[in-house]
Amino acid sequence: MNLLKKLNLGFQFLGNMGPRYVGYRVKHELEKRTGSLLAKHPVKPPVQSWISLADWQGSSPAFFFESRNGLGHSKKQSGNLEQNAHNILSGKIQFFSDEWMDLGKSYDWVTNPTTGYRYDVTKHWSQIQDLNPEQGDIKYVWEKSRFTYLLTILRYDHHFDQDNSAFVFSQIEDWIDHNPINQGPNWRCSQEISLRLINWMYALYFYKDSPELTAERWGKIQQIIYWSLQHVYQHIDFSRIAVRNNHAITETLMLTVSELLFPFIPETKLWSQKGREWFETEINYQIYEDGTFLQFSMNYHRVVVQLLSFGLGITEIHQKPFSKEVYEKALASVNFLFQCQNEGNGWLPNYGANDGALFFPLSEQHYRDYRPQLSCLYRMITKGKLYSQGDLEEENWIKNTRTECLYSFPKIEKKQGLIAFEIGGYYLIRDGGTLTFLRCGNHRDRPQQADNLHLDIWEKTDNILKDAGSYKYNANLEILRYFVGTLGHNTVTLNRHDQMLKGSRFIWFYWTQRKMVKFYETEKNYVFEGEITAYAYLKKGIVHRRKVTKEKGQPAWEIEDEVRFAPPESVMFQHWHGLSNEVHEIAAKEKTGKSAEMLNEVSYYSSSYGKYEKQKMITFSSNTHFLKTILQIK
Repeated sequence: MNLLKKLNLGFQFLGNMGPRYVGYRVKHELEKRTGSLLAKHPVKPPVQSWISLADWQGSSPAFFFESRNGLGHSKKQSGNLEQNAHNILSGKIQFFSDEWMDLGKSYDWVTNPTTGYRYDVTKHWSQIQDLNPEQGDIKYVWEKSRFTYLLTILRYDHHFDQDNSAFVFSQIEDWIDHNPINQGPNWRCSQEISLRLINWMYALYFYKDSPELTAERWGKIQQIIYWSLQHVYQHIDFSRIAVRNNHAITETLMLTVSELLFPFIPETKLWSQKGREWFETEINYQIYEDGTFLQFSMNYHRVVVQLLSFGLGITEIHQKPFSKEVYEKALASVNFLFQCQNEGNGWLPNYGANDGALFFPLSEQHYRDYRPQLSCLYRMITKGKLYSQGDLEEENWIKNTRTECLYSFPKIEKKQGLIAFEIGGYYLIRDGGTLTFLRCGNHRDRPQQADNLHLDIWEKTDNILKDAGSYKYNANLEILRYFVGTLGHNTVTLNRHDQMLKGSRFIWFYWTQRKMVKFYETEKNYVFEGEITAYAYLKKGIVHRRKVTKEKGQPAWEIEDEVRFAPPESVMFQHWHGLSNEVHEIAAKEKTGKSAEMLNEVSYYSSSYGKYEKQKMITFSSNTHFLKTILQIK
């Protein structure tokens, strides 16, 4: 790469990310190299202890429930819950809400089960690499250390009248013994630390009166709670400035509730005050006015929904609710995801980055079913029901005691016809049993995938045209580029290039931007017309125009794609993922009316993190940069 191109990308990076980001990254790198991170996050720190176990048990701060005897909801046994609990008790863990892996009963907490690589727990966390192909994806080490699996055991013990407190507290103690403070991979990420604390709190309250919670264990747990919170507070700018996504929301929320849950720790008064200020700032910034989310990811938006449910519930219990703006953004989030949801099974398009995160698995529904989480937050805010079916289990574990709403909001109802979220750039057509989903947006915040003008189509619960998903964040370059790149989406490529230029890790250059949108209906059709600027690194001024016409009352679509001002020698490819000739009819023509050649190619689909399968991809090509495609469901 010549010097001029490097300088151009440097200016691109500065313009995209802003001087605040760049300045912090320089500062952070200096902190690592000078050793100041070691001083902020000491190893072998002094023991901290403030309150005896007996005193905590006698006057513990209010939580969603006082103990397992105070849950106050009915019990319902499930074969699936029983099997999952038995898997966990035998040493198996469900990774990324999907795949069960047998780690054994003596897992050391720091070995990657997919590569066998064992991280060095004598190293300070700042010396641990999180993206190294030889070590494997560090998320495979973090997954068990989140302790989300404990919630399955709690639910099992409640519904089946069992007592696995010995297992639960032995797991927590074993983690403490094998993960020295501020050392090793499990202290690398402040979000992971925050999630671990929240899930431990569920266990501590549920088994509060268990003899397995001994004074010795309570002392160890107090020590980890303090230094975990201290770590999050000291390193919060990394998430607020360098990352600025659901990580920042998780960590600032943990700081916010620190004084409410751990008032015996003197520093939590400051941590909570600053945390609340930062949390409200992040919610206001990251959730746009129309309820869409800056990460352009359905799953990460659901992550924020769960965090909001937890945060609103705890703060209301302590009579310290968040501002009305937080409630408005929370309800807008529910509405956006609800409108994007298919009504049959609660699934949404697999759009945007998807790492399988479900921080608090408190229901029996499939991981891709968003109804439990949306229902929980909606009831938290409005006291109303979002769905007609009976109570969803998660609502019984995350709740507040308020009988009346803090604020009055209009009821959310499923819309039909044209549905637009213009700030985020999402356009939906709900027509009978079909859902047409399009993205045509601007990027004021960092895009994670090159997927502008992606088209998703659903008929009832069948995802006719689907997003490829994410697979992994740490994989070989070719497969990584496929899933995050334009080829993994239902849109067009020029010579199979991405819409944007891929940089390192999560960085893209030459961000796509919306140029125009028209969204309207006629007597017979619903029509979307949109344009984006794209491929600017290939040639300035290139525009991709897409027009989608949905015939009212019929499972039929006409899609026109045209790339204007492209290099004359380039070829436009139109990609469709997941189609089947047995179920669907599809054909394309060029501007002259000549039929376009259809290529049957192999593509990949990842519904959950770490796994993918082959599927069919239909590709049409055009030297004239124009195609009109007809899709009909038989």
